[in-house]
Amino acid sequence: MKTIRFVVLALLVAICGAPQPPSAEKRVPDGERFIGAWRLVSITGPDGKPIASGPPAGMLIYTRDGHVSVQLMYPESARTLSNDYVRNGYEASFGSYDVNAAAHTVTHHVQGANTGGRLVGRDLPRVYQFSADGHLVIRSARPDEHWSVIWEHY
Repeated sequence: MKTIRFVVLALLVAICGAPQPPSAEKRVPDGERFIGAWRLVSITGPDGKPIASGPPAGMLIYTRDGHVSVQLMYPESARTLSNDYVRNGYEASFGSYDVNAAAHTVTHHVQGANTGGRLVGRDLPRVYQFSADGHLVIRSARPDEHWSVIWEHY
């Protein structure tokens, strides 16, 4: 009888001490998942197709203390591209950010940009999602902007 109790106790200790599969409770919060440096994977334009001149090279950085920086350098064939975000084929901005995990939005609060007054002082809300393969997908939250950017951690 003592042997059976000992075996049962040993089994309970082994089962309780065994690593448990990850649960939803141990899931990393979205705000934490942003942190780090991201490499541009792809960018699509308003028509949902990749940019005709080819994808730019790009880096996106989110810091733990709430700062963001983004830089994109378009291919030589797009060096004349200029708009609210891009000047002569180059896009750069920095500032702070806030994550609203319930709404799946991240808002960039622009403090500086290579396009100057066009972006400085603006809040740029973005819709985000983390794909199953760990990519960060960002889209504009504005109904008049229809682009999508995919990033992966370095």
